Parts: sequence; structure tokens; C-alpha cells
Amino acid sequence: MKINEMSKEELESLSYDDIAYYLLEESGTKTKITDLFQEVCNLLGLSQSEYEAKIADFFQMLSTDQRFIMLEKGFWDLKSRHQSKVVIEEDEEEDIDPEEIEEDEEENMDEEDIFYEGEETDDEPDDDLKDLVIVTDDNDEENVSI
Repeated sequence: MKINEMSKEELESLSYDDIAYYLLEESGTKTKITDLFQEVCNLLGLSQSEYEAKIADFFQMLSTDQRFIMLEKGFWDLKSRHQSKVVIEEDEEEDIDPEEIEEDEEENMDEEDIFYEGEETDDEPDDDLKDLVIVTDDNDEENVSI
């Protein structure tokens, strides 16, 4: 049954956004919110003062209802008739000069990261465990050299 063929009692049992949904579905076109709510008010027999008092609530109702989508220039339509377009912009890759990379790396090196040629290295492992103490179940301490 079409919305225009419904009785006033049937229309009054519907919410404003449900009526708007049926109106947009039947018309098949996008509509400005003021015109859409005017059609809702005409169907329900609401006065101009009621229209003015309730237009803000109608806007909020459509804004929160997932069935509707607000388009450009104040037009509204059913979300099911529109597909969202996802645009992924890729950054342009710059040609990087290997010499620039080396210069940047040299600037960012800490003094302790620099290896000097001819620097003597300690071939013996660090003796971090020289003060190791092993505790046994007897609570006796033993000094162990590694």
C-alpha cells in the first residue's frame, strides 16, 4: 500500500521519519528537508505553526536515523540509494639519492655509535659475573669463580 493511500489513523501510528522514508522510497528522488517535512505535515494534517515548531526535531530525527543520508545543498535521500566512495591517495615516492641517506645517517649517529678504525677491542668477555654468590638450601653462601 502506498503512503498516499493510507488512512489518517494508519499514518498517525507511524513516526515522522517512517513517513519520510516511505515518501522518499515512493518518489525515488532526493528532497530538501523543508519540502519533505511539509509533505509529512500535509499527510498528517498538521498546521503551519506545528510545522515550524517541529522542523528542528524532524531534522535531528533524520540525522540520527541510519536510513537517511544528507546530501549537498540541503537535500536528503535514502542511504540505500547511495554508495560511499573511498578514495585512497598514495604518496608520490620521491627519488632518494643514496648520498643523502648517508649524510642523514651520519648526522643522526651518537658519538658512542661511531667505530674508529684501529681501535683496540677487548677480546676478553666482560666479567659481569665475578661477584656471583650461589645460595644453597643450607643457607650457606659459596663464592664461585667463573
